[in-house]
Amino acid sequence: MKRRNFIATAAAGSAGLASVSGFAQDNTQKEFKLKNNINHSVCEWCFNDIPFEEFLQTLNELGVKAIDLVGPDRWHILKKYDIYCSMCNGAEISLTEGWNNPRYHEQLIKNYTEIIPKVAEHGYTNLICFSGNRNGMNDYVGLQNCVDGLSKIIPLAEKHGVVLQMELFNQQNHPDYMCDNSLWGVELCKHLGSENFKLLFDIYHMQIQEGDIIRSIQNYHPYFGHYHTAGVPGRHEIDETQELYYPAIIKAIHATGFKGYVAQEFIATWDDKIAALKDGFTRCDI
Repeated sequence: MKRRNFIATAAAGSAGLASVSGFAQDNTQKEFKLKNNINHSVCEWCFNDIPFEEFLQTLNELGVKAIDLVGPDRWHILKKYDIYCSMCNGAEISLTEGWNNPRYHEQLIKNYTEIIPKVAEHGYTNLICFSGNRNGMNDYVGLQNCVDGLSKIIPLAEKHGVVLQMELFNQQNHPDYMCDNSLWGVELCKHLGSENFKLLFDIYHMQIQEGDIIRSIQNYHPYFGHYHTAGVPGRHEIDETQELYYPAIIKAIHATGFKGYVAQEFIATWDDKIAALKDGFTRCDI
């Protein structure tokens, strides 16, 4: 190809890419109807500039019946709108102060002992937890500390049918966090040996930290109880502006027989945030 023709072709291609996001936004104005082969959810914090009840009403209009990361103080509002809490929170201390450090065990055991029965009482299943930061601790020591602490509450979770889910984070966004790779998390699951402890596999975090997302899903899916989405880089929309191809990832999740929830956890950059959310749901609705 001659240089001038190559430059003209490349320029046209760049213009096409620049219009992708706008095209996607226009596309979301078409009729929105989910097939629901995947159980869809959304993380509330990403859209918390929208009044909570207004957002729940919007989810009802979209036919999305679940939301992530809502605590006990607002579960009664979810009941009002018939929205399921697909990932409960409120028992943790913080992302950095978690089960890998015995100094937090007493408080964490108290918190989770109080909230696990409440999760079950409201008809929910999943309750989030965190490893905490290393702070110089060896990963093997931290893993054993997690086993020692979590073993104290897993019988209660089993009794009430509640599944504790530890989220995987990357080191760029959460420096020093211990549960930062699939293998460490899977090893923790194996040590605990309970179906009531799983990993929350955050696709955004694990693409940054380790990549090979579909292979991880295929190899370790028995240990993954929940999924979060977002675009890489930037944790924005899961459209063509980022590097992950979510339809293939969701198909891989579906092929494992997964019956849990996939929650959108991206920070919208579009002017119309609900249009961005609809676009994300559509891309995951295989």
